[in-house]
Amino acid sequence: MDLIGTILWPLKWVVSAILVGFHWVFENLGMDPGAGITWVLSIIFLTFVVRAALIPIFVRQIKSQRRMLEVAPQLKKIQDKYKGKKDQFSREAMSRETMALYKETGTNPLSSCLPLLLQMPIFFSLYSVLHEAQINKVGIGLLTDDLAKSFGNAALFGAPLHETFTNASGWEVRAIAGFMIVVMTASQFITQLQLVAKNMSPETKASPMYRQQRMMLYILPLVFIISGLSFPLGVMFYWLASNVWTMAQQYFVIRSMPTPGSEAALAREARLAKKAQRRGTTGTPVLAEAGAGASAAEIEAVRVTTQRQQPVGKQRSKKNGKK
Repeated sequence: MDLIGTILWPLKWVVSAILVGFHWVFENLGMDPGAGITWVLSIIFLTFVVRAALIPIFVRQIKSQRRMLEVAPQLKKIQDKYKGKKDQFSREAMSRETMALYKETGTNPLSSCLPLLLQMPIFFSLYSVLHEAQINKVGIGLLTDDLAKSFGNAALFGAPLHETFTNASGWEVRAIAGFMIVVMTASQFITQLQLVAKNMSPETKASPMYRQQRMMLYILPLVFIISGLSFPLGVMFYWLASNVWTMAQQYFVIRSMPTPGSEAALAREARLAKKAQRRGTTGTPVLAEAGAGASAAEIEAVRVTTQRQQPVGKQRSKKNGKK
């Protein structure tokens, strides 16, 4: 066994166990154990388990990104300080000051790549499990030889899950694989576009990092189209399910916890303002009292201070006056 195979072996064992577990569940629900749809559903639910396990990492990623946005002005000052200076001393000084800023604020510019990097071994493990089933290798862990053969020979609409677009044995494989590549690439593009267009502050959009992300927005789809040609159908279902999970997760984050100053944050403030206005108890709209650009906290403060005072009876008023 080579070095990569040795590193991936524990992950392949876990992936196989989860895959077989879901296959057993669907089989006991009355589905055909050798059918492609049974194995596809097992792959999709395997994806959901993997992505759910990565949620804590995703939360840490968001927090780290917020800290990066907070230090962006200080980082820009350092870059402006050494702008145009190409000598070795200036470059080393700029690097030292930048690293000191990252250390002081607890930020990490590579944190946004962490969920993807952690997911890649799972992806390669699934790819390896499916490839080994294709060439009739011995199963691993709970994926017995019989299950491995069933996995390798399973077909969806006549297309075997182990085949790729480039080594397709029939038009069914190319049709499904081509459709999956287009959908997989489109979902990846929409996810990135959603992030770049709505959830970045004006300061971030003025930074070189934004230009790099805009560039990656158009480069990544090309990478997926080219690499997707050699993906087995089973792996494509994993990647597509993962992209759909990312889209839903990112939509929730952008809607409920947007980046301060971004278009998504302004849209959320507008929604909160409308809700606060509908809950207002006076004749004067709360939004008008607080101002159009007011935050949710300011709107709530105005709502509380402008609540209608309860009427005081004459007898009670006289008693209060004597006191």
